[in-house]
Amino acid sequence: MFGKMINRYYYGKSGKGDYTKEDLPETRWQLFWEMLRVRFSSLFKLNLLYVIVWIPAIIVIGRGLMMGYNGLAALYDMQAQVEAGTAAAETLQQMNSEMAGYFKAVLMQTLVLLVPSLAITGPFTAGLCYVTRNWARDEHSFVWSDFWQAARDNWKQALLTSLITSLIPVVLYVCYTFYGSMAGSNALFLVPQTLSIVVCVIWLCSLLYIYPQMVTYEMKYGTLVRNSLIMAISCLPMTVALKLLSIVPALLCGVIAFFTPYSLYAFMAYGAYYLLLGFALSRFVGASYTNGVFDRMLNARIEGAQVGRGLYNEEDEDEDETSQNTPGTQA
Repeated sequence: MFGKMINRYYYGKSGKGDYTKEDLPETRWQLFWEMLRVRFSSLFKLNLLYVIVWIPAIIVIGRGLMMGYNGLAALYDMQAQVEAGTAAAETLQQMNSEMAGYFKAVLMQTLVLLVPSLAITGPFTAGLCYVTRNWARDEHSFVWSDFWQAARDNWKQALLTSLITSLIPVVLYVCYTFYGSMAGSNALFLVPQTLSIVVCVIWLCSLLYIYPQMVTYEMKYGTLVRNSLIMAISCLPMTVALKLLSIVPALLCGVIAFFTPYSLYAFMAYGAYYLLLGFALSRFVGASYTNGVFDRMLNARIEGAQVGRGLYNEEDEDEDETSQNTPGTQA
């Protein structure tokens, strides 16, 4: 009984009929909302499977936040003692200067520890992208088996991608602080400081396209990265909009935490969102968009590649009617 329940949880319920041609959406916007409605409950299952690999990164981030909170608590305690007259103002000033170095050390340590924690997520992100890509274009995909199969098939390119991504925060922090300190004596150092930010942002934007391409096409890694960078730049407004959309939960959490007395509840809700749904939903939204970009920029140039999967197409209907009326032709 328990085994049947687990199988049904991972593989879904059988016996559901397919869509007829009259039911097919005609636009990608319609396709997105229809697939979201159909696959919404399955996104929870997929997210719970994927979030396991993020446990090390969550621990590292939680550790850094706790150390930062302890430092702030010590500062507030010292400030309260100064205001009460039990401590000298010079002691607070000295502590402020020491805490500045402490916070920098905590941040750098956290970013370094995040490198291996984020690097291991790559193959599993490929599995997540494969399943959400299929769902976004109205194709079947098993949560458990297809997830792991895609992770195994693409682990080399995915691991390299996640390793580069895990180094981005460290590189950005080092470049920003180094060139920022040099800019105090020479304003020309603002140029490489700005360029480092731009390069890192473009790479993060290209991730929207790298993983979906990885699980869809067979291509060398250099071609994969080049295509993704071209797509990220050519579709920059929409790419940035989707990236900003993905950080809306974090912004809401920050606003509630800083401007209301319900910071604990805000962080709990933020954690629960990503624990239950956030990762899978974000990738599903991205897959719904990138499927259209691939149709326009890649599939249209590949001979025999199908365009508009999941969408109603009159040409397909005409071809089906012709094949049905032609003797000896298999459907």
